Amino acid sequence: MSRSITRRSVLASAAGTAVVAVGGLPTPAAAAAPTLPNGTSADKVLVVGMDGLRHDRIAAADAPTLTGLMAGGTFGASLLYAPPMAATSSGPGWSTIATGVWPDKHGVRDNSFAGKDYGRYPGFLARLAQVRPGLSTFAAVDWKPLDAQGTVTPGADAKVVYDGDAEGYVSADERLTVDTVGVLRDQHPDVVFVYLGNTDVVAHASGTGRRYLDAIAVQDRQLGRLLAAIEARPSRAVERWTVIVATDHGHLDAGGHGGSGIAERRTFVLAQGPGIPAGARPADTRLVDVAATVFHQLGVPVDPAWGLDGKPIQRRAGDAFETLYGALSPRVDETGIPAGVLGHTHTPPSGWSVVNSAMGGGGVSEWRGWAFATDEFWSRTQRDQWRELNVRSRGVFAVADSDEWADRSFSGTYDSTLVSPAYPVGGATTVRLDFTTHYRQEGNQTAQVLASWNGATPVPVRSYTSDVVSQPQSLTLDVPAGASGVSFRFRYTGSNNWYWVIDGVDVTSA
Repeated sequence: MSRSITRRSVLASAAGTAVVAVGGLPTPAAAAAPTLPNGTSADKVLVVGMDGLRHDRIAAADAPTLTGLMAGGTFGASLLYAPPMAATSSGPGWSTIATGVWPDKHGVRDNSFAGKDYGRYPGFLARLAQVRPGLSTFAAVDWKPLDAQGTVTPGADAKVVYDGDAEGYVSADERLTVDTVGVLRDQHPDVVFVYLGNTDVVAHASGTGRRYLDAIAVQDRQLGRLLAAIEARPSRAVERWTVIVATDHGHLDAGGHGGSGIAERRTFVLAQGPGIPAGARPADTRLVDVAATVFHQLGVPVDPAWGLDGKPIQRRAGDAFETLYGALSPRVDETGIPAGVLGHTHTPPSGWSVVNSAMGGGGVSEWRGWAFATDEFWSRTQRDQWRELNVRSRGVFAVADSDEWADRSFSGTYDSTLVSPAYPVGGATTVRLDFTTHYRQEGNQTAQVLASWNGATPVPVRSYTSDVVSQPQSLTLDVPAGASGVSFRFRYTGSNNWYWVIDGVDVTSA
């Protein structure tokens, strides 16, 4: 979050602290945490949010609790969006964590919270209050907008809200930790959310050096006290606890965030609990997965009408492109990507192929025809050209990028076709193609999806002529009489234009 006076004047209400029982009146800050109703579930979840925590700095800090959770749970690092979708700041970040959808749905694009749509996309505590009102829920925050703007606390049976901007986050973080330890140890909550903000304050003030590592260590000890309180519960032996830790954004080395730099975009989701693999480091995790993981661990079915973008952290993307991790290579012609980043290949998955018979020569070799890449690799090629907005792709995706290809001397035009395997459709009346696309249009470039029945000449079934910013796509086609198989082609042509991303291809017939 930004700690500027400007932000505070926009968002913070009158200075003060309060411990608030939902439906009651504020009581003095020294009062004990409010009493919760007794929980009803053996499945329980603790979510701890650490503001502005760069996961690549954890190893250098004294953080045994976090490293222990990593060893015993699943740790998924990922990158955020960037403007114009949303700033890499706290309003969008915590909204994404709480709601389980990206900013183009929840509407929060910066710390003004203008455009928020929590009515349609509520936070997970509010959602649980709707579908599982018997659960006992508690929230503790000291960045007041998370309460005042309705991001996190709505739906909680009780909440603790302090004003870290007014009293300082060292003090406020400690007080809400004490309150939450009491709730976890002495009461019977089912779902608890705790926010710790001092890491972000320190990074803004002094960057991500020694003071930042010390702040991480303090929050690690606070997290450890929360976990110890869970272990001290008399009923612990019959309870199934999941612990989730996440952050809203990263930080530049010198401190600061909001833009499109890789360090600003760094986030993670860390989870340990029943059914969550120990020591796993999936590459397909996204920040929207926090809410979906909460629901899954509580046994709450997700209604498709909720429109969640996330999935439980233990569930893999599973499409064919995810088989390519072992084939990923470092940069060749690109200069802005660190040499140690393994993130691209021209080797297609089994059954897939790329047709480059009409492809021009030369250009940047990484992007000569359809390639397969990761967000960490592709979005580094050139900042602020909307590559950062490819939020609904996961892990490895297919990309045709004529803009980057044309950054070195080339001849001819960009003309490349990605070809899927043949899918059986014998006896079916319809076939459905689902995929995620991120497409940016310019000039005379073309993007077509084509279908080939029984290996016959491909016929266009969809064309793109305007931007589609990371959206799911679905095409349902009638199966022609006598057809036993269908393959799909994704043909992109252009020159020094933009790009087309394809991911999550799934074909079903009925």
